[in-house]
Amino acid sequence: MEKQPDISKYIQEAKKGKQAAFSYLLTTFWIQVYNFQLKRTQDEYKAEEITIQTFSRAFSNLEQYDTDYKFSTWLIAISKNLHIDHLRKEKGKKHVETVQKSDKLNRIIDENPTPEDALIKKQHHDELSGFIRQLKPQYQEVINLRYFQEMSYKEMATHLHEPMNNVKVKLLRARRLLADLIQKN
Repeated sequence: MEKQPDISKYIQEAKKGKQAAFSYLLTTFWIQVYNFQLKRTQDEYKAEEITIQTFSRAFSNLEQYDTDYKFSTWLIAISKNLHIDHLRKEKGKKHVETVQKSDKLNRIIDENPTPEDALIKKQHHDELSGFIRQLKPQYQEVINLRYFQEMSYKEMATHLHEPMNNVKVKLLRARRLLADLIQKN
């Protein structure tokens, strides 16, 4: 198997949490993984989302990477599995939607949340906001822009005056840090 000494240096740095190494790996392999997904999904949005998930999963599991194999091969394997998971979820959603449509013929569904549901949702939102406030301001900002203001990556890059790949890495890092905070609690 082919060794990649220059890539392995960045992988080692990424394992130590060096942001520049994450950025290099993302920049180096983004197009390859994205194009792989674009061919599979035929949808730019889905391809981008699965590619982001691929890097997020890879960066979270760098300790599991076997250096006897090419890093790109490992990324593609992760991406392929995420796409399969995505297809399974879509298939499940379509089945649920079909069942719900047939149920609607039999009864009218009250889609308004109950007071208990609204209270639980508010408590979850408050708890999530508390976790977000524990992050560094730069990570708070990218989460806010992406998930609360629903900006695209391009809009975020323009707003932050940064290259889009940097914004993607920041968002990946922010999501990982947020997940770690939530798991600890």
